[in-house]
Amino acid sequence: MRKEVIIGGHKLGDGHPVHIVAEIGINHNGSVENAKKLIDAAVHSGCDAVKFQKRTPELAVPPDQRDKMRQTPWGYISYMEYRYKVEFEQAEYTEIDHYCKEKGIIWYASCWDEPAVDFMEQFNPPCYKIASASLTDHNLLLHMKATGRPLVLSTGMSSMAQIHESVKLLGTDNLVLLHATSTYPCEPQELNLKMITTLRQTFDCPIGYSGHEVGLPTTVAAVALGACFVERHITLDRAMWGTDQAASVEPSGFERLVKYIRVVESSIGDGVKQVYDSEVPIMQKLRRK
Repeated sequence: MRKEVIIGGHKLGDGHPVHIVAEIGINHNGSVENAKKLIDAAVHSGCDAVKFQKRTPELAVPPDQRDKMRQTPWGYISYMEYRYKVEFEQAEYTEIDHYCKEKGIIWYASCWDEPAVDFMEQFNPPCYKIASASLTDHNLLLHMKATGRPLVLSTGMSSMAQIHESVKLLGTDNLVLLHATSTYPCEPQELNLKMITTLRQTFDCPIGYSGHEVGLPTTVAAVALGACFVERHITLDRAMWGTDQAASVEPSGFERLVKYIRVVESSIGDGVKQVYDSEVPIMQKLRRK
């Protein structure tokens, strides 16, 4: 029997409903009001959780990127200034925490550095997400593991050797592995959804999917291949400014995605052939013997 993980009271693993996460990330563009609208959209769609990102910019931004200039909604500013503009701090996350509790949806975050984990601990998150970019940051992985909380590890831009090394470090208890390709947006031919099968055959823990493609069908296909955790970015409008917006799903699309996933998971069955009661009248009508 494959190991199970519990996140916010939701059991993850074979035989349990797919855990569907609306990744808000930084698509709020630094606005708590935008974040609330995205939370509302996730709740309306029937998602199980929303997810944010937390960084300490002076630690998470590589030195060679800090002074690069870019055009933003706040003017022509350095990349470091931009990172601070979209980073929520104590007041914003306290408001988000209260709002999610009011709306009855769990929330958590991808933490990109150790102080970010320490910051998030005050909100008692149900788990931590480890971004694909952090898979090889073993100090960060051990820092998250030390919290004792479930961990969700994305495996984009990683080799199987690197994945094995990180899983060995973390262990498979309280671990969810997500297949991902870290291109935004990702072309269908690079999604490699059969990796979900490979991960299921290789590791004794729940396996999920973090998608960055355009459209919904391939994400639904991931569920048919055995993904028990699905994460897609959510946006108010794909035309909004921001690096993740184009690979995100708008509220109406998210509503359809959740509906499609629920239909597909109900149709998978147990693989044991049987004659259903609904087939009996048809059988009696059409068969001679």
